[in-house]
Amino acid sequence: MMRRILMWAFAGCLVAGFWAAYAAATFPTPSISGDPTVSILINVTCPIAFASFYFHFGVKIYWAVIANAGIYASFGLVVEGLRQRFAHAK
Repeated sequence: MMRRILMWAFAGCLVAGFWAAYAAATFPTPSISGDPTVSILINVTCPIAFASFYFHFGVKIYWAVIANAGIYASFGLVVEGLRQRFAHAK
């Protein structure tokens, strides 16, 4: 189970890293403001970005990656715990 939770945390790092690379690639004119689909995807896949937009505070990229890894690991802990519980129920 620990390995699966680490994989969830690594997935969180990859997602936040992807959004950081996307923001760096589109820096002068980010398409986040023009396309609502991109902003919805960012808010769903990187909850710390949603919190920083909502509460009006800046987050450094490395803190966003660490926070996203922690959020994904917590979500993975819940999902893997439920998965094991339902696997034993069969």
